[in-house]
Amino acid sequence: MSDHSSPTPLWRQLQGAASLLLAVRAGRSMTAALETVDATLRPGVQALGFHTLRWLGRAEAVRQQLAKRPPPEDADALLCVALGLLVHTAGEHETPLYTDFTLVDQAVEAAKRSEATRHQASFINGCLRAFLRDRDAVMARAHKHPQAVWNHPQWWIDRLRKDHPNQWQDILRANNAQAPLILRVNTRKTTQVAYLQALAGQGIEATATGPYGVVLPVAHAVTTLPGFAEGHFSVQDAAAQQAAPLLLDGLKAPAGRPLRILDACAAPGGKTAHLLELADAEVTALDIDGRRCERIRQNLARLGLQARITVADAAQPEDWWDGELYDGILLDAPCTASGIVRRHPDVRWLRRPTDIAQLAAIQARLLATLWPLVRPGGRLLYCTCSVFRQEGDQQTQTFVAHHTDAVFMPSPGHLLPQSGVDATVFPDNLSRDHDGFYYALLEKQGS
Repeated sequence: MSDHSSPTPLWRQLQGAASLLLAVRAGRSMTAALETVDATLRPGVQALGFHTLRWLGRAEAVRQQLAKRPPPEDADALLCVALGLLVHTAGEHETPLYTDFTLVDQAVEAAKRSEATRHQASFINGCLRAFLRDRDAVMARAHKHPQAVWNHPQWWIDRLRKDHPNQWQDILRANNAQAPLILRVNTRKTTQVAYLQALAGQGIEATATGPYGVVLPVAHAVTTLPGFAEGHFSVQDAAAQQAAPLLLDGLKAPAGRPLRILDACAAPGGKTAHLLELADAEVTALDIDGRRCERIRQNLARLGLQARITVADAAQPEDWWDGELYDGILLDAPCTASGIVRRHPDVRWLRRPTDIAQLAAIQARLLATLWPLVRPGGRLLYCTCSVFRQEGDQQTQTFVAHHTDAVFMPSPGHLLPQSGVDATVFPDNLSRDHDGFYYALLEKQGS
């Protein structure tokens, strides 16, 4: 067991991680909450925050045994952060991040140094020491609860068992794994082989995935990687890298003009950029969020690409459509993000069961609204970063049943998350490490 050395005291990082947990419990995303954390603390706080949210179900189950009544919310958040670090390694063959003594000492110090938790320092100390005295028995009782075993809300577990009865456990395991850094090479500026060589030249371990992807098992600051300023790559998961090739493969424009493509719900522009990297097309990138559209502009500028960027609601084409039909539409619809939990562990705790139906209604409206904008012979690629079937195959099956001019083309359907070690569970043509996604490619019949 060894403690990580850091110029920042651990107690300050524990306080920061507790603030992130408080924000998530209040309904804010961890990404937004991190922006309020001092920049010098942010890396350590983010790492502890990710860890806490990955093991929150187990930490809460243990805390319920240690305290008959929940403590005040600030103290409970700090206690759960400390327990998250203790319970993850209990009985598991991993080197703990910190020794038990250090964790207890620094958690109590964190409590003492905050006005909100100062009077709970003795309580936190008592709980943590009680856990260490009776760790095996406490953990055995906690593991009687599925939420503690799988570190997901019970409704989420139940939904996965219904949607994926043979794979639900593997999905949950993948969700709790740390995701690698995956890049997509900009083929207008370099090649996959050349970029792997550039990384190797700097002593950075990497492997190829798919035709455009590069996997870095160890995280690096993206801006320090070779070719960042020159636009040689973008950050994009291997599953998301399937979107542009799926839409473009075999898609042709009428003679005399380039392809007209709409990327609806486009921000932050990863799929827009990939479309432009692969085809000489006129691409409209549409998003309702003006600030996120600015990110599209910045990302395309770094990559040396251009698109028509429009701030508007895709569900209201009367406000933005020029009346010319599209050859292809990419609809990456708003969804629960249930497929990218390993990259965003707060999602599982932010979502509510009712969110699925509400988002499915938005998806259905977008499909129905955008389909008339596709020319006969053209295509619409519907995708979501969700593993829930109501946002995937159930959505598109219902759509096709009500639109006789829509025909399914070959596409992956539900891609379930993988974390490398469980790679053989969900065989597909991607890497052995990717997020969960859904794809359905629809072609419009008629003339």
